[in-house]
Amino acid sequence: MTLLLAPMEGLLDATLRDVLTRTGGIDRCVSEFIRVTQTLLPERAFLRVVPELLNGGRTRAGVPVRPQLLGSDPACLAENAARLAGLSPFGVDLNFGCPAKTVNQSRGGAVLLDEPELIGRIVAAVRRAVPAQVPVSAKMRLGFNDDHRAEDCAHAIAEAGADELVIHARTKAHGYRPPAYWERIAQVRASLPAGAPITVIANGDIWNVADAERCRAVTGCDALMIGRGMVTDPGLALAIKGQGGVPWQQLPPLLLAFWQQVSVRVERRHRAGRLKQWLNYLRQRYPQAQDAFDELRLVHDPAAIEAWLRQAQIRPPITTEPIPALAAELAQPC
Repeated sequence: MTLLLAPMEGLLDATLRDVLTRTGGIDRCVSEFIRVTQTLLPERAFLRVVPELLNGGRTRAGVPVRPQLLGSDPACLAENAARLAGLSPFGVDLNFGCPAKTVNQSRGGAVLLDEPELIGRIVAAVRRAVPAQVPVSAKMRLGFNDDHRAEDCAHAIAEAGADELVIHARTKAHGYRPPAYWERIAQVRASLPAGAPITVIANGDIWNVADAERCRAVTGCDALMIGRGMVTDPGLALAIKGQGGVPWQQLPPLLLAFWQQVSVRVERRHRAGRLKQWLNYLRQRYPQAQDAFDELRLVHDPAAIEAWLRQAQIRPPITTEPIPALAAELAQPC
């Protein structure tokens, strides 16, 4: 089973990608979106979101990262995709699923699911703009307010030449409320022409091994994308692949590695919040994370937090130096 780490704006950035991919089991990542409006972005705009491009497009653990573009102008997206392709990424992904109100108001993300013809033009323009060996993929939801155009959108993406299509099994109106409608992914997948050269990847509400197995059975997809489930349980990909998982005893060094990179990249006043944000997810899986969250909940001083994390180590911390040539990029505040 192929397992992809999902993009999560405001959470799953290069720092958390680096830490989560160290645990193993993840085959590829997709970055948070890079917003494209009416301008050709400079290379530093791509590197800021995907600093892995300076490391051969891979995380420190060697896992490929595919940058994601978001916008609604086919020509502008194509122009930016061509520039991005010059940085040798592991493909170009297109965002047709973001449910954020501010993004949708700017004609980005899930709002485009009411315009499958435009989606098709975007994918086709990007496909023409990048070299044939650069994969083009897209991520969509089942729809905006309802799912009646899900098949139309998937057909538009496939017919425009995309290599992969990730389907989040909810509409924008559903947000992230359970359940995920995996059966609709199966229906959309079945509606595509037999032999269509596109891989459909299922996404949504995969929290444990049983969820992964059910999702695969219901959707017929041999590739899954996981976001919140991996943030909550960093060993989930390994567990799905039958290789055990990650016990709490392995997490303190990862927390310290995460914190040390946050301390380089994030403004001082926001650092504590980033650590607590991740602990808030981890405590759903690990009782010890609940204890850590309780102890650090009212602590805001970065020095005190680092001292606590170092004290919590049960083995020497793993390497936390920035990827070579990334220091300047990581020094930029979020």
